[in-house]
Amino acid sequence: MKRKTYEGELDKLQAELCELQRWVKHSGARVVVVFEGRDAAGKGGVIKAITERVSPRVFRIAALPAPTEREQSQVYFQRYVAHLPAAGEIILFDRSWYNRAGVERIMGFCTEQEYRNFMVSCPIFEQYLIESGIILIKYFFDVTQEEQEKRFKSRMTDARKHWKLSGIDLKSFEYWWRYTEAYEDMIEGTDTDFSPWFRVPSEDKRVARLNCITHMLETIPYERVPFHAPELPERLPKEPHVLPEIPFRHTVPQIFE
Repeated sequence: MKRKTYEGELDKLQAELCELQRWVKHSGARVVVVFEGRDAAGKGGVIKAITERVSPRVFRIAALPAPTEREQSQVYFQRYVAHLPAAGEIILFDRSWYNRAGVERIMGFCTEQEYRNFMVSCPIFEQYLIESGIILIKYFFDVTQEEQEKRFKSRMTDARKHWKLSGIDLKSFEYWWRYTEAYEDMIEGTDTDFSPWFRVPSEDKRVARLNCITHMLETIPYERVPFHAPELPERLPKEPHVLPEIPFRHTVPQIFE
């Protein structure tokens, strides 16, 4: 998709996300959106597109680092529960509790029994969230081997993307087929009627973002809340003792003009 077309469509969707935001705040709704999938499949890009024009107090991103020693001793879902939404919040999980079914299982960060316990308890956990009134949506971003390789090479040559590379990312490239098997098992065991998975083909990242945001907006049953534009009040007059400009001792050098 050409950039101009993409940006025009994204502008419309971002305006609609603001409508969703107003409804969430007004209604006190609680929303959780899970973003999983292949490394370099575009999860971060769609999250950035969603959050670019909305309030970070309503749309919050949960991108958890590796668990601490203390967190490793907790009930598995415990550290994720701490990031669940309060009334009027939408939480975007950039990877989630499904780490246990993917990277933790493949890299040996959990035992086989811990993995099996997760697969049994995960649907129960998600059913509890939904019965508690949370709207839960799960997306899996999918990409081909060829496109993933292209994106990894781009990260290696673009200084703006070096931070996206890690040893775990490279292992996901090496272990493509192990991840394929793990994801097949994950989807089969957790794709339920009450909490289904939605695949997002992301060969074209722009198309993937537009399709994902459109689907999210169509899935959440929000309504338009009227916006009443406030009137700007008149400024109070300047007091005689107030200087015309705020005096600063230092100003950022004006390199660009």
